[in-house]
Amino acid sequence: MKTTHLLQLLLLSAIWGVSFLLIRIAGDSFPPIWVALLRCSSGAVLLWVVLLAGRRPFPRRPPRRLLLWLLFVALFNNAIPFSCFAFGERTIPSSTAAVVNATTPIWTLLITMLVHRGYNPIHATGRMVAGVLLSFAGVVMVVMGHVTPGESAVERQGLVLGVALVVCASLSYGIATVAAKSRFKGLDPIGIATAQLTLASLWLIPVALAGQHPVMARVSIASIAAIATLGLAGSGIAYILYFNLLGQISATQVAAVTYLLPIWGLFWGLLAHEAIGWTAYAGVAIVVCGLVLLNWKAKAPASNLR
Repeated sequence: MKTTHLLQLLLLSAIWGVSFLLIRIAGDSFPPIWVALLRCSSGAVLLWVVLLAGRRPFPRRPPRRLLLWLLFVALFNNAIPFSCFAFGERTIPSSTAAVVNATTPIWTLLITMLVHRGYNPIHATGRMVAGVLLSFAGVVMVVMGHVTPGESAVERQGLVLGVALVVCASLSYGIATVAAKSRFKGLDPIGIATAQLTLASLWLIPVALAGQHPVMARVSIASIAAIATLGLAGSGIAYILYFNLLGQISATQVAAVTYLLPIWGLFWGLLAHEAIGWTAYAGVAIVVCGLVLLNWKAKAPASNLR
């Protein structure tokens, strides 16, 4: 791997890793659905600029079946997970969300096995099971590290709810990854990404308008900056980097992003002065070992389009 590719890979992982912290900061001023909506819409604006400036193909007037799949993937790859992260990080630290999100390749592999009956990883079964168990054990260790003897039942319920929401987001990413991989072959990836974020915004607009609205007098500059960075970088520049890397290095090498995300999550959480105990560091090490073992032979899709 060339140095330029390695630097791009590190930049991509850093951008996606800091997204969890940005979601938490944005949530201080914006309701969760609005965090998801503003992230999708600002990212879509940037990708539309790139799409039009580069004269890249966009799926205009797609067949009805393709349009339905675009709506489906936009819902499960953007609208649902972005909302779940914003809701979940109301009760759990951003670093914990980043670690729980590392279960995405596990869900992707399990869904692939369920949907594609021809997928038969017989020779990798032992490593696959060990990788899954290790990864989940690492996540449990990180989560349990936040349980303290003196906390109230409400706080524990908040922790469980937050983790459950992030698990739902990771599962949603897995569903979208399998669907996109089988339905969008041969289509321009930037065009598909632009369509996804645009359609995800359309999914979220009525929900946001019908629910709680942000109080503009209470919106902080930090939250506005977090939303702008989250959309333009986390859902705009990150797409461009991701597809650029896929066009230059192997998908297996790009999958290394998955291993780096929980590490970056801890790093950014530490800078934000989140409470991170030794169990979190040990849990992340176990999660990364599990992911390496899982992908060693099974080679399941490990990166999702955020």
